[in-house]
Amino acid sequence: MTDSPALDPLDPLDRLEIIRARLAPLAPLQLDIEDESHLHAGHAGARGGAAHYRVLIVSEQFVGLRPVARHRLVYDRLQDLMPFPIHALALDAQAPSSK
Repeated sequence: MTDSPALDPLDPLDRLEIIRARLAPLAPLQLDIEDESHLHAGHAGARGGAAHYRVLIVSEQFVGLRPVARHRLVYDRLQDLMPFPIHALALDAQAPSSK
């Protein structure tokens, strides 16, 4: 058995994989992650390589929850990645019925 290579939180492609893996327990029916870091070049939060992401996640686990509770479920899974390597997260968390 070979060990899979470790993901590098500084590598933009690895960051996307880390986010996907962290959100997988929410069993997303749809998960779109867009790296918008290029739109924030020069922004103080982008110094040192911190990234800006826009995330759309649709999950049955959000049914019956208010938007703040949905966001908490997502942020709980990513909190140790903020403020670095993730500086900002624009989040759209939806239940399937609201999509």
